[in-house]
Amino acid sequence: MVSLRENLITPLARTVAGQLGRPHGPLGGVVAEALDRGNGQAIATAVSAAQPPAGGVAADIGFGGGAGLRLLVDTVGTGGTAHGVEISDDMLRRARRRFRRDLDSNRLKLHRGSLTALPFDDAALDAAITVNTIYFVDDLDAVCAEFARTLRPGGRVAIGIGDPDTMRQLPVTPHGFRLRPVDDIVAALQRTGLTTDVLSRAEGRLPRHTITAQRDG
Repeated sequence: MVSLRENLITPLARTVAGQLGRPHGPLGGVVAEALDRGNGQAIATAVSAAQPPAGGVAADIGFGGGAGLRLLVDTVGTGGTAHGVEISDDMLRRARRRFRRDLDSNRLKLHRGSLTALPFDDAALDAAITVNTIYFVDDLDAVCAEFARTLRPGGRVAIGIGDPDTMRQLPVTPHGFRLRPVDDIVAALQRTGLTTDVLSRAEGRLPRHTITAQRDG
């Protein structure tokens, strides 16, 4: 027998999970602000691990609320370019309002795209980050191939995820999340020829992992 609690929690968890995968509609702005707050340390860790150079070209893929865009714009500086890639049209519209000055100065460029179809030429990026996004894609090998294709020699991508064993206990993850062991992500990156490293740390109740991959050369 399904309990009243389950009847209430399951639809709510399904709604939240859908918003986390693609923030949209009236709830999208609320979710974006929550993502910025909840992912702030993970985003900062990813930026540090990706090592975007001053004057370089860097991208936040699946930028959500936009906290990573601000960090990348500031890190690459006036001589560099930061890119934001999002599948959510609502998040793109929100970012265009929030970062109007950076867009007008060409320090920031926004694109509609996905992890499996990045809107960049080959060897276009010095650095890239993506945080709490790969749960929502089925083809991990395609994601890693896109990173390998778009990174310049010496370029780095940092992938931030929550610890999969801990995340399995959360009420939202049965509804559209694909949780993968860290070793599976590392192996997929290495199959493309990228060199990998993993930083693991506890952040509150949810341990997190930052998987960094570098294109040699």
